[in-house]
Amino acid sequence: MILWPVGFALGLVWLVFRDPAFDYRMVVVGALLPDVIDAPFGGARLAHTLLAAVTVLTLVMLGTRGRRHVRRSLLAVPIGMFAHLLADGMWVRTETFWWPFHGRSLTGRLPGLDHGVAVLLIEELAGVVIVAWCWRRFRLSDPSVRTGFLRTGHLPRDLLG
Repeated sequence: MILWPVGFALGLVWLVFRDPAFDYRMVVVGALLPDVIDAPFGGARLAHTLLAAVTVLTLVMLGTRGRRHVRRSLLAVPIGMFAHLLADGMWVRTETFWWPFHGRSLTGRLPGLDHGVAVLLIEELAGVVIVAWCWRRFRLSDPSVRTGFLRTGHLPRDLLG
């Protein structure tokens, strides 16, 4: 429920964008946001809808006009949210994913809890593997790289070489 969406989002965003200047800290925030928001309400609710991710994306775009660096950093939040929706397979939960366009109620458990313990453990193990790959690939065991990452969210530029 934690490492699966985080690992999935980090790996996916790196493989799609390959941008060391992307703020990967904000990707993690976005990947965790749907569960953090919805868990207190007992399941997959508003934050697990496509509408929520699109709304956050719209707010970032409108709220950061003329502030390119802030926009570049904050765009990672809705991207992380979209990755979370993919990791949870939310498109198969039509009423939740397409709410309010294809359903009126937002019910159901969090996807990570709904699959059962065995699938949850497999997903978390996959998340551990992806996070470990990212740790090695991005050289986060190096204190200077790790400090730079924690301060800016950016990765070393020579990763593309």
